Amino acid sequence: MGFVRGLKCRECGREYPVDPIYVCEFCFGPLEVAYDYKKIKRVLTKKNILKRDKNLWRYKELLPIDGEPQVGLNSGYTPLVKADNLAKVLGVKELYIKDDTVAHPTLSFKDRVVAVALTKAKEFGFDTVACASTGNLAHSVSAHGAKAGFKRFVFIPASLEPSKIVASLIYAPNVIAVDGNYDEVNRLCSEIANKYKWAFVNINIRPFYAEGSKTQGFEIIEQLGWQAPDNVVVPCASGSLLTKVWKAFKEFKEIGIIKELDTKMFAAQATGCSPISAAIKQGTDVIRPVKPNTIAKSLAIGNPADGFYASQVVKESGGYAEDVSDDEIVEGIKLLASTEGIFAETAGGVTIAAAKKLIQQGYIGKNDTTVVCITGNGLKTQEAIVGKTAQVHSIKPKLEAFEEVLKNIR
Repeated sequence: MGFVRGLKCRECGREYPVDPIYVCEFCFGPLEVAYDYKKIKRVLTKKNILKRDKNLWRYKELLPIDGEPQVGLNSGYTPLVKADNLAKVLGVKELYIKDDTVAHPTLSFKDRVVAVALTKAKEFGFDTVACASTGNLAHSVSAHGAKAGFKRFVFIPASLEPSKIVASLIYAPNVIAVDGNYDEVNRLCSEIANKYKWAFVNINIRPFYAEGSKTQGFEIIEQLGWQAPDNVVVPCASGSLLTKVWKAFKEFKEIGIIKELDTKMFAAQATGCSPISAAIKQGTDVIRPVKPNTIAKSLAIGNPADGFYASQVVKESGGYAEDVSDDEIVEGIKLLASTEGIFAETAGGVTIAAAKKLIQQGYIGKNDTTVVCITGNGLKTQEAIVGKTAQVHSIKPKLEAFEEVLKNIR
């Protein structure tokens, strides 16, 4: 019945059975999944991984399910793009984009975590799934939940981009727009989760849900020829993705998939919502909540649940953090698109712009192997760049009209 030993408090270490719980009843610390690595090591080998379908479930022994995968069979194994054009612009030798803008059903990395969360919800016997979301998670829960036959409730800030709201509504879930920011939405959902017996993927199912992010880390190592990169730059909202990519690297080392791990983890945030970046820069363990004010709404979590743990990973790995303005975010989106043909949402603009700063400041070496994580497709946040791209040339349907425009282009 799987390879999970149970749940374990990240603070006091107290152990719990595999149940839909997420907080330690003694110290109120968050719970995470603990595995039997000795057992996994005997089964999960490079040879066995390579035999499997190219989706996130090729690493299923390191994911918290008991039986076979039930959701997200077409998610994961996204491209690792060698970004030579962008590398040249940024002045580095070897740069890769982990491109989660494609190959997922709803075009973001949230399809990874939802695949695991909803599979676990089925194992627990829930008939209703729900989430608090800044957009991408709502899309994923709505879509995968529809295919899996769940009743679905998604709670979003009412100020979310219209295109992101539509992208959830198309799957016909119950969308609840809350007059407040994400942190207020999340607090409301915690109350609802305590009253209704629903699987809230990022609340009572969170320990299992979060494990899905590890698959991005597993794929990076596999796609680099079974070795860890020198640096990884990760966008941070709650901070969970960064911690789980690091956990993935450590697990692959634990079971012998890789021999060496000397990777530095870098956190990227928008200046308008940068509690994790601020703490790292200030050298403190205290994550001070902020009121979000940024176009990067998918990263706009002012009180990040995993902020402390993300800062500890950065410190443990020898990395750093950087934050960028809204103007820099737009420039980052445009730079990635114009060099590598990848259209990222605002979170991707954050990561590219932050990576640029980290390279300029010398935190990322110019001869290092660096991976930049792009987590969602730009079609989701087109509002952020309207009026900030190249302009359309409008002409009459005559050759001389075109040639007049061509003079100016040249």
